[in-house]
Amino acid sequence: MMGCPGIWPRGAVLLLWLLAGCATMPDPRDEAAMAAYEEANDPLEPLNRFVFELNHFVDEMLVKPFAGYYHIAVPTIAKDAVRNVMRNLDTPSILANDLMQGQLDRAGDTAGRFLVNSTVGLGGMIDVADRLGLSYHHEDFGQTLGVHGVGEGYYMVLPVLGPSNPRDSTGRLVDYALNPLIWIGYVHNLNYLAPAQLTLEGLDARARNLRAVVDLQNGSVDFTSRSAASIASAGWT
Repeated sequence: MMGCPGIWPRGAVLLLWLLAGCATMPDPRDEAAMAAYEEANDPLEPLNRFVFELNHFVDEMLVKPFAGYYHIAVPTIAKDAVRNVMRNLDTPSILANDLMQGQLDRAGDTAGRFLVNSTVGLGGMIDVADRLGLSYHHEDFGQTLGVHGVGEGYYMVLPVLGPSNPRDSTGRLVDYALNPLIWIGYVHNLNYLAPAQLTLEGLDARARNLRAVVDLQNGSVDFTSRSAASIASAGWT
């Protein structure tokens, strides 16, 4: 029987929220210090740096080697098929967020992509829909909350999951609950399906960004801060 899905991410988010009270705010009378504090949006900086370094260690020792082997050993056409299948499995969550954001045109494109790629595209392995003008786009519940006026909150680094913020961490939990593989796994006692999908998505993403991460690391004196700025500017948090 399946346990409560997403309990580890939820626990990590709760821990970081509780520790937020431990952050040290500069003297409000020091305008320059307050401006820098607010611009950084990182009241958890000591904790964030610790978790970032822990994640970096795990990446260097475990994730990066596997991603490198995956990148070298798996043909490009196979990697593309894997990414296409993962995107197809994410479609129900994307469709739900399109609708919750009131993006009816995009919801129609998403539904069309799912129908075409699940059938003609052999379960999503081939992105036939893109060739028909139905381009892929990503939406998540964190973005949905943003559309409805919820602020992102402060920057924080989650164990394993990496950089985020309270809004998008909450969004991840909702998107995880919208994953059909969770409920298929629950009904058929195949509880490994959703975690396997997330693991494979993470491995594929890491393999596709091997060079980008190295360039970011080599070109920065402060890798932690540079990573945070790059991720925020890319809208990945």
